[in-house]
Amino acid sequence: MMVLCANFGRLGRLQDSNAVLAYYNEFAENCFADVSLEFARNTRLLKSMKADLDYIFLKLRSIKSKILATYPDAFPDDSTSDAFDRRPDLELPQ
Repeated sequence: MMVLCANFGRLGRLQDSNAVLAYYNEFAENCFADVSLEFARNTRLLKSMKADLDYIFLKLRSIKSKILATYPDAFPDDSTSDAFDRRPDLELPQ
């Protein structure tokens, strides 16, 4: 008889735990759906910004080379090297 009462007590606690976990899983699934949409939108935005910045830096390098071709003394000798472009290449694995 004691074993039966203990088993019913355990069953009740397990059912309560199961209900709490089911609620939490549903809550986490909804949160994940919201966050994944924001994450995808922000990822697209960052990729677009990177493309824009790559285009801007390409244009700047082109303008700088045209200025150097026309006016060779326009920049100090050190500025013509790639020393100013210290941005990490995020495409390469590190």
